[in-house]
Amino acid sequence: MKAVSGQRQLRIEVWSDVVCPWCYIGKRRLDKALGRFEHDGDVEVVWRSFQLDPTHRSGLREPVYDAMARKTGVSRAQVRLMTRQVVELAAEEGLAFDFDRAISVNTFDAHRLNQLARAHGLGTEMHERLMRAYLMEGELVDDVETLVRLGTETGVPADEVRRVLAGDAYAADVQEDTREAQALGATGVPFFVLNRAYGLSGAQPVDALLSALRTAGAAPSSAAR
Repeated sequence: MKAVSGQRQLRIEVWSDVVCPWCYIGKRRLDKALGRFEHDGDVEVVWRSFQLDPTHRSGLREPVYDAMARKTGVSRAQVRLMTRQVVELAAEEGLAFDFDRAISVNTFDAHRLNQLARAHGLGTEMHERLMRAYLMEGELVDDVETLVRLGTETGVPADEVRRVLAGDAYAADVQEDTREAQALGATGVPFFVLNRAYGLSGAQPVDALLSALRTAGAAPSSAAR
């Protein structure tokens, strides 16, 4: 799925966190739904920022099993069992999640990088790359050098990534995305909004997403904000 330029008939905004396994599953299902949608070429997809855990201390790096055990109050072994179903569902979508290597971090800078990439027309590609890096490759998505490399791989100039991460550029954009999600009624992610008229929460089945696309596409177009 790749956003194209020009006038859009259908705008899909997706609030998502780059460390959210359900968001990556949801993205794959949206890709499949768009592949079956009769007007795929008239669709714009915008990936918006939402932190699952904005209270995660900046600089704290913790194996994901340990972080989940601490937050839920269960053992590390129980956390492994809890994540098994997610791993199996991801595999059905062609995603090889590797929670053994995943390191829980604060994602604010990763979202700022995604905002920069969106300004270059690479928001979808950058979001995909960040999710793959965290959920499948065990990358530290709060590390400046890692983010510079991932940004460069996606097509964002390295000097721009370094400049943004060295300051507070796009911080307000990340925060505004979160406020918008809350105003629209989102309590978690992924959260899909079509033409600011139809909303779906969670990693919906492909058929449900396709039905929403067809309904929104057939409705009178509303002005996207």
